[in-house]
Amino acid sequence: MAKITDPIQALVDSANLPTHNFPATSRYYPIATTHMDGPDEEAILYLRRRFVPPPEFYSSQQRHRVADGERLDNITAMYLGDPEQFWQVADANGVMKPQELIEKAGNLLRIPSASGF
Repeated sequence: MAKITDPIQALVDSANLPTHNFPATSRYYPIATTHMDGPDEEAILYLRRRFVPPPEFYSSQQRHRVADGERLDNITAMYLGDPEQFWQVADANGVMKPQELIEKAGNLLRIPSASGF
């Protein structure tokens, strides 16, 4: 007997969408998942490694000079309209730890365009 396939599920499966719950605006959204065998052959799902693109990968919208006591989420909200997109500013400046961007007043930040890269 032939297996009956749900056409909606077949369409979703063919789209090769991520199998995680990160929102589309997350830095981890485009990262594929994989698994490894854990104890008792239980599959453990995890994200593959994310590589930070070189700063040149981003189209720079403008620059921002950090003032004393400024917060990165406020800077990001001002330029990109979403404080949770701080990671785009970090990537555009080639840093792994976003806090490094605002540790010193006077730092000049590259601000990517609101559309990303």
